[in-house]
Amino acid sequence: MIAITHFAGLVLTTLFAAAAAVLLDWLLLRAMFQLMRPATAANAQTGPLQKTAATTASAKQTTFGTELVQGTRELVRHFGPAAVRR
Repeated sequence: MIAITHFAGLVLTTLFAAAAAVLLDWLLLRAMFQLMRPATAANAQTGPLQKTAATTASAKQTTFGTELVQGTRELVRHFGPAAVRR
């Protein structure tokens, strides 16, 4: 009888641990997707690193190329030219 109780406790503990692992994995995956979203023009101008961005109407429509150039400029400004060397 004691062996059955211990086995049932082991099964319940394993199920609880598996459910906690799935929940934690899902939460971390959602957080990573939120962090990997591309920056929009509105977010780029309100962020602390983008205070020098132009506030004209044409600056609100960004393309991948302009975001890449702006990101490279931020890298050079914060870490120096060694950050962009190959």
